[in-house]
Amino acid sequence: MDLNLKDKKVIVTAGAQGIGLAITAAFVEAGAQVHICDVSDDFLSSARAQFNQAPVSYSHTDVTDEKQVDAMFAELATRWGGKLDVLVNNAGIAGPTAPVEEVDLPAWDQTIAVNLTGPFLCTRRAVPWLKANGGGSVVNISSVAGRLGFALRTPYSASKYGIIGLTESWAIELGPSNIRVNAVLPGVVAGARQERVIAAKAESYGVDHEEMRARVLSKVSMRQMVTAEDIANQIIFICSPAGAAISGRSLSVCGNVETLS
Repeated sequence: MDLNLKDKKVIVTAGAQGIGLAITAAFVEAGAQVHICDVSDDFLSSARAQFNQAPVSYSHTDVTDEKQVDAMFAELATRWGGKLDVLVNNAGIAGPTAPVEEVDLPAWDQTIAVNLTGPFLCTRRAVPWLKANGGGSVVNISSVAGRLGFALRTPYSASKYGIIGLTESWAIELGPSNIRVNAVLPGVVAGARQERVIAAKAESYGVDHEEMRARVLSKVSMRQMVTAEDIANQIIFICSPAGAAISGRSLSVCGNVETLS
């Protein structure tokens, strides 16, 4: 099975932390050249230390800001000469945890901007390069909340359902140009972000943290969280020659989340 991505050029948004960092590490291990953007200078500094001998470049880029996205691509035009093989739209935020009547408009707008507008801004800049390269792959990070309703998390769920619409539409549109577009749907991913989500839901439901954690995992068939590395492994597969026929798919990596509550 050919998973070799040697010298492929890859952009990972929010690639300096969490799932994005694991995705970056997996592509580096597979031999790719990676550009990671992030909004946290601290995380970018930490990533520089981790990948100091690897072919990784960096930019402080807010994917919701059209000018910053354009500046990132302008920088990469000089660095890579307009060549690109893979774009991973990983940047995302959890958004508010609250009943719909208590969600304010700025929180809604920010969630949609990061989780949905960001992938649009990056993809529209990446597509001409992918076409010029003879094809490539776009991976959008959705969520199991993009296939299941999620009480108290409506901005997040709506944005992740939107990612599925983008994925399926772009797969049809870009397939003739040999560009594959897929969505990966993480489930309950172990890490600090998930603990913050559990804490917020525990507060909303008036229960303690461990009880809320047990409730969450009771809806996962395998009764366990997945890891960032599990997500990265799936992405490496679908972007590699072994995944060359996969496009327009929404691939859950979740231990079979049955329902969200």
